[in-house]
Amino acid sequence: MMSIELKILLWSVVLGIAQLLAAAQASTKQRGLQWNFSPRDEKPEPLTGVGARIDRAWQNFRESFPLFLAAVILVQLTGRNNLTTAIGVQLYFWARIFYVPLYALGIPVVRTLVWTASMVGIALLLIGLM
Repeated sequence: MMSIELKILLWSVVLGIAQLLAAAQASTKQRGLQWNFSPRDEKPEPLTGVGARIDRAWQNFRESFPLFLAAVILVQLTGRNNLTTAIGVQLYFWARIFYVPLYALGIPVVRTLVWTASMVGIALLLIGLM
């Protein structure tokens, strides 16, 4: 049976794929299919508005996910799955779920608090390892 940590890791990968697709769609909407099909040798026009925020949320996921992944793998390899690690993975995942629409809608303070919650989730994984 798969641990809660591995289940949430799986769903976090699905979330990452969804964010990648959303960012690609936002880019295509602003830059067009011509740019997508090109060799992309020239520097593209910067994304703006919602498209830029979706892209930044995707970049932010790419920054935090490797830390989350490493922490989950360490929990699994050491067999230190416990209540703290279970809460940590769920906090990370649900915070990342809420982060994207908050960022896309341009809601500043709450977005930052939700990002902080995702980092606390990773911290809980590390605390559970100690």
